[in-house]
Amino acid sequence: MNTLFLKLGWKTLLRDLRAGELRLLMVAVTLAVAALSAVGFFADRLNGGLQRDALQLLGGDAVLRSDSATPPAFIAKAQALGLKSAHTVTFPTMGRATDADGGASKLVAFKGVPEGYPLRGSLKVADQLDNAGKGVSTRDIPAPGTAWADASLLDALGLKLGQTLLLGDSSFKLTRIIVQEPDRGAGFISFSPRVMINQADIAATGLIQPASRVNHRFAVAGDAADVKAYVKWAADEIAKPADATAPRRVSGLRLESLESGSPEMRQTLDRAEKFLNLVALLAALLSAVAVAIVARGFAAKHLDDCAMLRVLGQPQRTIALAYSFEFVLAGLAASAFGVALGFAVHYGFVLLLAGLVESSLPAPTLWPVVFGMGMGLTLLLAFGLPPVLQLAQVPPLRVIRRDVGNLKPASLAVMLVGVTGFAVLLLAASSDLKLGLIAVGGFAAGVLVFASASYAAVKLLRASVNEDVAPRWLVLATRQLSARPAYAVVQTSALAVGLLALMLLVLLRTDLISCWRAATPPDAPNRFVINVQPEQSDAFQQALRNGGVKKFDWFPMIRGRLVAVNDKPVTPDDFAEDRAKRLVDREFNLSNSEQAPSHNQIVAGRWTPGEKGAISVEEGIAKTLGLKLGDSLRFDIGGQTSDAKITSLRKVDWGSMRVNFFVMYPVAALTDVPVSFISAFRAPEPQQQPADAGNGVNGSSGNGSVPANAANAVRTRSFDNELVRAFPNITNVDMTSTLAQVQRVLDQVIRAVEFLFGFTLAAGLVVLFAAITATREERAKEFAIMRAVGARASLLRQVQRAELAGVGLLAGFLASLVSLAVGWGLAHYVFDFNWTGSWTVPLFGSLAGAALALAAGWWGLRSVLNTPVVETLRKAQ
Repeated sequence: MNTLFLKLGWKTLLRDLRAGELRLLMVAVTLAVAALSAVGFFADRLNGGLQRDALQLLGGDAVLRSDSATPPAFIAKAQALGLKSAHTVTFPTMGRATDADGGASKLVAFKGVPEGYPLRGSLKVADQLDNAGKGVSTRDIPAPGTAWADASLLDALGLKLGQTLLLGDSSFKLTRIIVQEPDRGAGFISFSPRVMINQADIAATGLIQPASRVNHRFAVAGDAADVKAYVKWAADEIAKPADATAPRRVSGLRLESLESGSPEMRQTLDRAEKFLNLVALLAALLSAVAVAIVARGFAAKHLDDCAMLRVLGQPQRTIALAYSFEFVLAGLAASAFGVALGFAVHYGFVLLLAGLVESSLPAPTLWPVVFGMGMGLTLLLAFGLPPVLQLAQVPPLRVIRRDVGNLKPASLAVMLVGVTGFAVLLLAASSDLKLGLIAVGGFAAGVLVFASASYAAVKLLRASVNEDVAPRWLVLATRQLSARPAYAVVQTSALAVGLLALMLLVLLRTDLISCWRAATPPDAPNRFVINVQPEQSDAFQQALRNGGVKKFDWFPMIRGRLVAVNDKPVTPDDFAEDRAKRLVDREFNLSNSEQAPSHNQIVAGRWTPGEKGAISVEEGIAKTLGLKLGDSLRFDIGGQTSDAKITSLRKVDWGSMRVNFFVMYPVAALTDVPVSFISAFRAPEPQQQPADAGNGVNGSSGNGSVPANAANAVRTRSFDNELVRAFPNITNVDMTSTLAQVQRVLDQVIRAVEFLFGFTLAAGLVVLFAAITATREERAKEFAIMRAVGARASLLRQVQRAELAGVGLLAGFLASLVSLAVGWGLAHYVFDFNWTGSWTVPLFGSLAGAALALAAGWWGLRSVLNTPVVETLRKAQ
């Protein structure tokens, strides 16, 4: 085999590196690989950490959750497989202090645990209230007769460690404060303060009765193969349909996984990963454009070298292999450097997103390295090699005439395979098909729009400029563009692609991320209060106002069970999806309001205020249950049936911290049904409470009052305690820590996205610079000829500025329009946000395009007018 091409390729690589002709091309590849690798390394480590920490989040390798005691068959199967197990029970109940300690009461999340709990992870507890934020890990559980509790419960009841907590018929000594609980979950009742006791003490409390609503969790742990076998067996048992011979043995039995055990964290991390992947995709797409432009210029500069090789008798095969070898080496070097840079940069994500996964992340696998190297080589070979291969495939005469010629079949085949592979890799890197298709498809469609519009604009410009009236510099600039329409189209399209990515970044930052923040604004409600009785309605609202709460959600809440759809009775067995079964198997929280909630969006049908026999359904539950507009639903409300037709569907943001309902009646009131009220508000800060807030709260209800001799003590309590003491029957859920965590995660994710923006910004600037300088040689020759026949340098500067400004204006305008369309698609189909693109975007985009084009032109073309005419013409000759 002839290895001459290896020696030739190596020599040309060293020469081109010294001459700097590969510099811009390798920079573009390095930026793309670094951006993708940084996200890849972080995602790889994050996924590994989640898989590892999933066991701790669940408290075991697998968990069975049920509404009744775990069936004996499931316990026996775990024992037969040699698995360790732990059975815990949780339910809401009231905890209270003794009369000697004030007698305050509070809804608590009760939990009974056995020896060996938890199977995975560990509890963190503190022995002093002052150390409640720190805690130490322990494998112990509460001793009989003692209880561990959250610090918030001690604060709410005015208790200290060592004092007594009453639960049901028993009393318990508070000995430790719970700092962290691995398997707490995120259910509504989990936001109440936790009280944990030894499982042996549960019976004495008398809290569990035949009709009690108790959540049973049966966790198992052991060898991976045995756990897998148990999970498969349990899933098959749960999936068995109920019939006369094998009735359903337990209600609500289901397997629990990371997604179901901690869906909020999983959703947050998934959305963060989508943002990071989008930014990395933009960097890769921009780098592809930059590589294509630079490679075209690289090929043009090597015409003389290739002509000499052809004249000296080198065959096309040797030249093609030499250039291929050179590009492979350059691609490997740039990709390796990009992977190394990405590995270093991903530590920035680890620091910026610290806290999303509490424990340290595991080491990354080799997959990001392989993917980064493959992406770099594909990028360079797909967009950089085809123009260069033309040098080896044209006849010597055409090379001497300095014409690369049209693409040959071999180059077209390389480009087709490379572009296909590049698109596949981008879709794989996106980790989300919709995100990848919108980003890649949007840019592909944008290129077609840019090319078509710029070609039409060049023709229109030539016809619209009157040489007898227009200034000379404008006429010359117009002729410059129209004389080489292909270059004008390539230059405008490349500029538009770079500006498209930059504008998407700006719009993502100002619109998508702003919408994300708006979901949980700084003033979002941090308290949910339920069980407010109708006779307490006016007094409770007045108490909120007296306490300094200016705005709050206030809705009636009605418990009802769905019993029929279109007059056909429904049961859980009518549905295949587990969520649909659970929805039908329990009661709904219904509500009514004459006006549609301001924080809900009507997406189908019409909300008609005061319309009787009508209901509005949340679109998600409608999809789950297969409901549509016009369907008739029948609810059993306190023994009475209520029939209504679906007249509208609503879009509900369940993460908004507002009061939301699956089903609402568009009327002011429902008669003859049991009702209570729910409210959501932001509790006033302690220093913002009026001095008489305690009096306002305490005097607002006849349902519960505070003795005069305790008035001063009440005024010193928190707003929550005052409210609960005035209305002892209510349930007040404090969401402050949850809201703070959500907002903290948003801040971290946004900083991480902006951190990666730097790569895309750099790639965009590379594209702008490459697009402007792609025609430098042609401009130099044309300007040299005009200077030789007497044109002043000032006139040529005006021509150059006018041409660059015009191209930048057009590119900025086109990029703005496409960015609005792509941004809408990403917002609607990927991130699920409302898109609020402004009409001013095209205006500012056009001005920004002109400014960036002028800046890039000044930097990249400053030598065109400064080079002596003789030197320029000699090079051209």
